[in-house]
Amino acid sequence: MTGSPRKGRKVSFEQDGATQGADPWDQVSALRFTIDPPYGGGVLVDFTTLRPRGLALAFARGLFSLVAPRGPIIVRTTVKAYTNTLPRFFAYLATTTDRIDGPADLRARHIDGFEAWLEAAGKSRVHLPTVVAKIVAVLRRIATDTAGAIHPELRERLRYVSSHPHVRPRPRDAYSPLVARQLRDAARADLAAIDARLRAGPRFDEVPEIEAATRRAHTAIEARGVLYYRDAEWQALHRRFRSRNMPAPDMNISLHAAHHLTAADIVPLLVLLSLETGLELECCKTLTIDCLRNASGGTVDIAYIKLRAHGAEHKTIRVRDGGSTTPGGLIRRIIAHSAKARAHNPSDCLWVYYQHGEIADGIRHPRSTIDAWTARHGIVDDAGTPLYLRLSQLRKTHKALWYLKTEGHMTRFAVGHTVEIAARHYADVPSLRPLHEQTVVDALEEAVAGPRLLPPLEEAQLRDSVTDPDFRGTDDTIALLDGEQDVWLASCAGFYTSPFSTAGSPCPTPFWGCLDCRNAVITARKLPAILAFLAFIDEQRTAMGQAEWAAKFGHAHARIARQILPAFGDDVVAQARTQIATHPPALYLPPEARA
Repeated sequence: MTGSPRKGRKVSFEQDGATQGADPWDQVSALRFTIDPPYGGGVLVDFTTLRPRGLALAFARGLFSLVAPRGPIIVRTTVKAYTNTLPRFFAYLATTTDRIDGPADLRARHIDGFEAWLEAAGKSRVHLPTVVAKIVAVLRRIATDTAGAIHPELRERLRYVSSHPHVRPRPRDAYSPLVARQLRDAARADLAAIDARLRAGPRFDEVPEIEAATRRAHTAIEARGVLYYRDAEWQALHRRFRSRNMPAPDMNISLHAAHHLTAADIVPLLVLLSLETGLELECCKTLTIDCLRNASGGTVDIAYIKLRAHGAEHKTIRVRDGGSTTPGGLIRRIIAHSAKARAHNPSDCLWVYYQHGEIADGIRHPRSTIDAWTARHGIVDDAGTPLYLRLSQLRKTHKALWYLKTEGHMTRFAVGHTVEIAARHYADVPSLRPLHEQTVVDALEEAVAGPRLLPPLEEAQLRDSVTDPDFRGTDDTIALLDGEQDVWLASCAGFYTSPFSTAGSPCPTPFWGCLDCRNAVITARKLPAILAFLAFIDEQRTAMGQAEWAAKFGHAHARIARQILPAFGDDVVAQARTQIATHPPALYLPPEARA
């Protein structure tokens, strides 16, 4: 403003205050530059080999604009993914005969052709959209930043990513409980060894001949943090080893391991932390030394950043806190063990350790480090072959184990997610499919299974076996055949061991619940009562509405008509009907039958 507003004077603004900031494209005038996203550090972008140059420069500016302040790309790994993908589009354009000098020469067929070219090269329908989406995102940014830079036909094509239907990706699987137990046991064993090693500190008396040189080397590490091969202390110690023909494999690692965590230590610590907390791997890697908050009652909050949750990146999770095997205690132990290294690398990252002649912060472990750890512990998969450990599956493993512990109770299982997300992403995984299939089998068996049907021939055989001196049955079998435990519709093999109540309590179900009880045994003498009950529920069909009758008696009617009566045969059922006519059974209908 030009001044303070006064009565009778309009507020005015200077022209410079209304001007827009510089176009981010102006900051990219070459094909080799550095992009510095908010998270992860800078990335060197080198498009100098891409042709045509005009299109390469436009893509470079578009990529820079995507990472500019308030842009959608905020993570270093995403920038790296773009820098790896964009040259592939230029490789495809080189295979066409079209003359392309800049973005104005691109058409919709080039996007579709690039997708078909990738598919011909072996890319799956699941992976293809993720590659094409990066090309579309950069072209959309070019179209937004520069009017008229994109042909109208291509602008319409940029409304969608792929011209093919969406293919649901196969969910990442979890490791089995067998593999999870091996990983956890190996990580805990390494944690105990790390504690003992760092607590003991450097040893000077292992080889008396080189004790003085070893002491000077360790003193230098304590003072400077790192001992380089060109340092006088390292050279002197190395000469002592050589003069005495003593092997010195990995001398640098063994020297620094007495003071700091090493790169080899990070793998078991990360595995254990991920298995115990279930945090995403990228969230575990970005934890800071002040991540523990609000400790109380044996629990503590872990504050972490989930960059994929746009707009809600800062999150917390409540975990156990106590011994070193609890998540809170493990993080405290990592902070304590990295204290010496942190004096020489004042990073707030949780992971500060010695690696390749430096005190590094953040996790940069190569594949070989993970393979060496699993090989050292002899960890195998379910087939007994050496395990190829993918750290990205540890979160799914934690979720799968929690799913087994909660017995599939989705309200308890869905921690940090909606029930729908938890079911789709973490419960519907291949490793849990046998559990789900067995659950379906058990449910079907429970729905179909009912009382044991004992036709007259089988009943006679059972009675003959009871009279055999070598009979090994129980008193319950004899009582069942004699009718001492009969209820109205069946003989009961365990009135005080009902599946519908605790052991020792009487059965609490309605009388026709015997038709679905695995303790019930139906013999021919119970058919008159069953037929009388069937006649009763048939009469109720006319007095009740169809929906009400089906809800109350439909299942019982189907059980009797389709399963019980056919098992005894027409002759036995006819005899039971005759018995009803001459000696009708007492009709027991409790209040719930008429309610």
